[in-house]
Amino acid sequence: MDTLTNNKSEILSAYQFRHATKEFDSSKKISAEDFQFILETGRLSPSSFGFEPWRFVVVQNSGIREKLLPYTWGAQKQLPTASHFVLILSRQPKDMAADSEYIQAMMKNVQQLPPQVIEMKTKLYDKFLKSDFKLQDNERATFEWGARQTYLALGNMMTSAAQIGVDSCPIEGFDKAEVERILAEEGILDLEHFGIACMVAFGYRLNAPREKTRRNTEQVVQWVE
Repeated sequence: MDTLTNNKSEILSAYQFRHATKEFDSSKKISAEDFQFILETGRLSPSSFGFEPWRFVVVQNSGIREKLLPYTWGAQKQLPTASHFVLILSRQPKDMAADSEYIQAMMKNVQQLPPQVIEMKTKLYDKFLKSDFKLQDNERATFEWGARQTYLALGNMMTSAAQIGVDSCPIEGFDKAEVERILAEEGILDLEHFGIACMVAFGYRLNAPREKTRRNTEQVVQWVE
């Protein structure tokens, strides 16, 4: 088997391996090196216009996890047992405006674009917000658009974890307002700039999963030739 074919097989094996792990073996911990690798695949993920609206908050404090538990119904077993538990935050609408300090700093300091390109990209992005996707006057839609970008990082982190034998579980089962309240009270979340998009738990499975179920290729793929 050539290298390329072998790589494809390994990648598909990781997708077969990954499942929404409901409970982790709390005695097993992910190494610092392995978890840094997982986070790095999130950091390097793509985002619309390259504006990276995310922040990854790794909650290892057991007291904070206990405070979140009553409002996180989708992680009743994962929160107490996960080796690492990540809150994925998304930028608030004010930060995603074309003329915002954050967006302008991203283009200048991170993307290192020349002034004339920044001016052109600002106009293009502003048009996208106002007319192409009509997000400008809908704060909830703008936040959810940013949150959609975070799911690209979420998916990449779960896949990269699976490739090194680490289990994961994406979580949307929580009371957003209550979770944000707790995080703000604990000084973890600046509500002016961020809101929570989703959560994800990482660790090592306690129980074997049931067989993976998916629709077949013909049901999910449409070709237009």
